[in-house]
Order: sequence, then C-alpha cells, then structure tokens
Amino acid sequence: MSLFTELKRRNVFRISGIYAVVGWILMQVAGTLEESLNLPAWFDSVITAGLLIGFPIALLLAWAFEMTPEGVKPMETIEGDANTTSSSKKMDSVIIVGIILILALGLWQQMSKPVMTQTKAESSSDKKAPIKIAKEIEIVDASIAVLPFVDLSQAGDQEYFSDGISEEILNVLVQVDGLKVASRTSSFGYKGQEALGIPLIAKRLKVRHVLEGSVRKAGDMIRITAQLIDAQTDQHLWSQTFDRTLTTKNIFTIQDEISKAIVKQLGIVLDTNSSVLTQNIDMSTENLDAYELYLEGSALLKIRNADNIHLAISKLEKAVEIDPKFAKGWSMLAVSYGVAPSWLVIDREYVKLSNEAAMKAIQLNQALALPYAIRGTNLATMQPGRFSEAFTNYEKALERDPYNADVYLWRAENYLNLGFFEKAEKDLLRCIELEPKKTICIVWLGKTYFYQGRDKVAFEIFDKAITAGSYAMLEVLSVQYAMHNNKPAVRHILALDAHGWNLDNVDTDLRYRLLTDENFDFDNEFKEYQTKFKAKNGQEVKTGSFTLYLFKRYQDMTVNNYRIPWWNQYDKEFLRSPHRKRLIREAGIYQYWRENEFPPQCHAVSDDDFECD
Repeated sequence: MSLFTELKRRNVFRISGIYAVVGWILMQVAGTLEESLNLPAWFDSVITAGLLIGFPIALLLAWAFEMTPEGVKPMETIEGDANTTSSSKKMDSVIIVGIILILALGLWQQMSKPVMTQTKAESSSDKKAPIKIAKEIEIVDASIAVLPFVDLSQAGDQEYFSDGISEEILNVLVQVDGLKVASRTSSFGYKGQEALGIPLIAKRLKVRHVLEGSVRKAGDMIRITAQLIDAQTDQHLWSQTFDRTLTTKNIFTIQDEISKAIVKQLGIVLDTNSSVLTQNIDMSTENLDAYELYLEGSALLKIRNADNIHLAISKLEKAVEIDPKFAKGWSMLAVSYGVAPSWLVIDREYVKLSNEAAMKAIQLNQALALPYAIRGTNLATMQPGRFSEAFTNYEKALERDPYNADVYLWRAENYLNLGFFEKAEKDLLRCIELEPKKTICIVWLGKTYFYQGRDKVAFEIFDKAITAGSYAMLEVLSVQYAMHNNKPAVRHILALDAHGWNLDNVDTDLRYRLLTDENFDFDNEFKEYQTKFKAKNGQEVKTGSFTLYLFKRYQDMTVNNYRIPWWNQYDKEFLRSPHRKRLIREAGIYQYWRENEFPPQCHAVSDDDFECD
C-alpha cells in the first residue's frame, strides 16, 4: 500500500483540513478579542504559536488513532478503510461547516471595514473619489508619545495640574524638528489605561518611545517622576524623580529639565546631535495661584459645554486679575470668550471681550500663536465679517505654531463659509493629520463633503465620528438623511441629538415631521412652536437659529456663522430665494469675493450682483 493511500485511509488529510479551518477561525477570534478586550499585544501571537506547535501532534494522533462509535481505537485494530466509517462523514461535515464560517467571517469583515478608508467608487452624486483619511503610519525611531501624568496627590483632585504639566512638555517636544510626537488627543485618550502596557499603547499610537510619569502635591512640596521607555524593548532609557518646593519657577524648571533629558536621550539613541534639539519652556508667570487657575480653566475648556465655559471664564479672569502680565492667561481667556457665543452663552459682549484679551496677550508676548488665531475667528464672525484680516491673523498664528490643529480648524470653518470647499478640505485634513482623534475636525470635513455633493463619503465620515462619541452637527446630518428620504436614519439621528437644532430644544417628533412630512404646515406649526418656546424660555427663537431655516422663516433669519445655510442643498426654495443673497451680503462674504476672488460655484453677473449654484 502506498504512503498516499495509507494517509488517506487513516484520515490524515481530513484531520489536516479540520485543523486548518478551526485554527484559522481561532486566530481571527484571537485578533478580535485582543482589540476589543484590550488584551496584551502578544495574545494572538501565543495562540498562533500554539496552533503551529499542535499541528504535527494532531497529524501523529490522526495516524495512530481513529474515532469509532465504540470510542478511540489504535489504527492497527481497525480492519478495512477507516475513511469509510461514520466518523469520516462527520469530519467532512465539520470541514464544510468550517468553510462556511470562514466565508461568513470574511464577508462580515468586508462589511465592517472602517468607513474612513473607503476606496470604492462613490455614487454618481459624488464628484470625485473620497480622500482616504486613515492611512498606515510607519513607526520611526524618532517618535514619542507623552502620556498624561498620573495624579498621586492624597485628595486626588489635582488631575488638571498633572495633565497641564504633561501638556507643557508635549508642546515643547512638538517643536523639535525631526521628532514625531503623538497628538494630545491621541495620547491622553489612554488616560487610566496603564494596564494595557507601554508596548501596546505605543503600537496603537505609532511611536517608538513613551514618556509617562506622576505628580504628587503635598503642602508646599511637589514630587514629579518621569520615565522614558523604549516600547520595542520595554526598557527604561531614563528615569528621574524631582522633589522641589512648590513654586512656579520650580515647576517650569522641572518641565524644562524633563524636555531636555528626553531630547538628549533620543539624540543618543538616534545617533543625532541632541544639542540642536534643545527647547526651553516659557516661564509665563511667577504666581502659583495664577498658574493653577490657568490650568483649571484650560482643562474646563477641553470638556466644552455652556456650564464649563462659564466656569473656565471665571477661573481665567481670576488668573489674569492676580497676574495682569500673564500672557498665556490672557490668551486662554480670549479663547474662552471667543467660543462662548457658539454655545449660546450670550450674557455679555464676548466677541469684544475676546478681542481685548487677545490684544492684551499679544502686547505681552508676540510669540504666542493662539491670540492671533482667536482674533482671526473673532474678525470673521463680525457682521459683516472682516475675512481678509482674519486670514492674515491665521497666517501669523501658523507662523508661530505650525502644529496647532485648532488654527487649521478655525481657518477651514471660514473657508467653508466663504464657499472655498477645497481650501477648507485641505486645512481639515491637516487638522486630522495633527490630531487624528479630534472628532470636530472630522465632522467639519464631513460637512465640507456634503457641500461638495460627495454625500456617500460624508455619511460614512459622520458615522465614524458618532462611533467615536462625537454628536456635533447632528442637525446637518439629519437634514442630509432627509434629503435622501432615509426616514429611519432621520429618526435615529434625531434621537441622538438631545439638544435639538442649535440648542433650541425642538422636540424630536416635531423635528421628524418637519423633515419627513410632505404635507407639513410650516406656518401654523411654527406659530405653535414659537408660543411654547417663548413660554418655556422667556424669549422668542433666536434670529440666527438653524431652526428658522428649517421652518422656512427666511425673512426672520440673520447671520449665524456657526450654522450657515447658504451652501446646504436641502432646501431648494431657500437657494432660489432673495434671502440667500441677503445673508451672504450681510455676512460680508460678497464683499470679500469682490475684493479677492469668487469660489468656483459663484460668479459676478454685474458690478453689484452675483449668482451661485
């Protein structure tokens, strides 16, 4: 009897097939579990190694034994062809079921691919292929992530302080030429996840090195511990503990020493001249109370809502009151004033206050980027907007800090308002490159694609943002789904949008009917809604509200740069109405076009008139 015939008789080929099918399924499950359960990076490797080791053992067992109705028996005791027994048929069934499972799993993986990496052709409504946002990034040696330092203070109430120290160090390292630094939003996303282990965190952040540490405040003393780790070897390259008296001078000195130690160590590791990489941390205030208030206010602004904006303003106002020469305090106060109107915090003249604070910061320290950026945004949101001056300020901000994602975001918002969609897209992609987890940039990119008519990729981008926990601009998304007559999606998005359009708290059922009911009575429904809104809020719906646009109250609308309607293709009646042109003129957009250039979709028809698609 030939070897092939004997192998076939002993079901070795069937066992090999079953082992391969089951092994492949186990490896896929292992990879999925490693990601979803945050298991160690070596988990799937161990499973694969175990399967490879077990393969020859399985073949030996298949050669020596056979499963029969009476149990496992040595092959020598079985007469005839083993592969004609009922066990052989069962093996065939297992193989068939396994193949079906593999095909099903492959189909599921195809259907659940990340939406941001779509590469297939879009629908006919999409004017060009979508941009692949999520791209593979090679891990280079000159790369580092700064994890948020752990607050070890006894009361556990100094997280803002430990975060602030980490961020100051990160901001210095970002400026080092040739050093790739993971963004703040990406690195700080691993706060409280130290159990994952440095190698896995570094792998996910696409960096070779990681800086971690802790901060402990006790009375008038502070202890800061920092350690630099090579994630590939999981070895400490450098570690040091600083015990100092709690003063701003000592805090800034420690931050400076840590930054210099890192670039020195990486200079040695990378065989580069570390002396040219040395940066200095700006000692912006000598007053500890002012500095702590600044850190508290900055932390509140990062968790942005109406309540936190009020608190942040209060903290930052106290900071600059204590130290009127605190340039960074004035800069962050300008930002808090500037973002207040977008959250309907309108109890003061915040744009004016923001400009004054920004100018104060610039007078104290012309090297700061943020005051120029927020001043640019303030100039653009004036009525009419002073867009040329705004873009000049954005340029000054980027000259001082080319790695500030917020500047690219704010400039993109104004490019979008003006109708320059490709310029907005370029800035938003740069924002995402700098801060991959900054979902507000992703959402604005989705909005840009809607305005370009690239609806398919825009929907997918919004889905990605929602999955990441961002519920920004859901009013835009609900309107787009209504355009496509996708009523279940409209209902779902409205349920997620707890605040209602532009925080007007329009109830979900009314919004759903407004968007989907062809026989909706706009006039009478609006009168009833207005009565209820006034009774609840003591005022009428604000004239800059997106709600007025949806209720077709065009004549009541005023400019709101945070909720512009003039590029949205949802309401063709509005696009044909004279109120579209009126709002574009009132926003200062037409004046900018005349002085500079028109966007591709618009053109002049006379010395004082224009048309847009």
